[in-house]
Amino acid sequence: MPTATLPITGDPAADDLLVTDPLALVIGMLLDQQVPMEWAFRGPATLRGRLGSLDAKRIAAMSPDEVEAVFRQKPALHRYPASMAKRTYALATHLVENYDGDASAIWTRETLPAGWGDTYFQSLPGQSFDITDLPNGTYFIQVQADPTGEIYERSSTNDTQVREVILGGVPGNRTVTVPPWHGIDTG
Repeated sequence: MPTATLPITGDPAADDLLVTDPLALVIGMLLDQQVPMEWAFRGPATLRGRLGSLDAKRIAAMSPDEVEAVFRQKPALHRYPASMAKRTYALATHLVENYDGDASAIWTRETLPAGWGDTYFQSLPGQSFDITDLPNGTYFIQVQADPTGEIYERSSTNDTQVREVILGGVPGNRTVTVPPWHGIDTG
């Protein structure tokens, strides 16, 4: 049983599906055009009933004509079944090609293009290191993004990076040098 409710459709089962299945919610948003909102958001439950399950990979594996036939079954899934079937097929295909079919991954997508980086404030917990008692020398800091694997990614091969940090100077006047990384000067 979901912990949240989204009472839109007037059908508790259809409403629960919108809360428990991200694909249902996205398809409902897609169908919310030129029909009453209740009808649009009831569409994913109807589609699931006709297909046996609601799965982007399954929809994308169908032909556009097959998806349209499902939308045209009586009663039609939408006021414009052909147009909305094409859009639903395109949505499912996009989800498969870009998010491995996982609609929930849409909400967590974050990327940094090559050559970009983030700057963090030293005053925030977990964003700095106390180097006061570390002797001068070369150190390597390993940073891992998404260590528990909760964010959907096509590849996690670049989630761990090791950076060289060189400490120098004297107490009260320490120096920190971070050599360029892949051509990016971080100094």
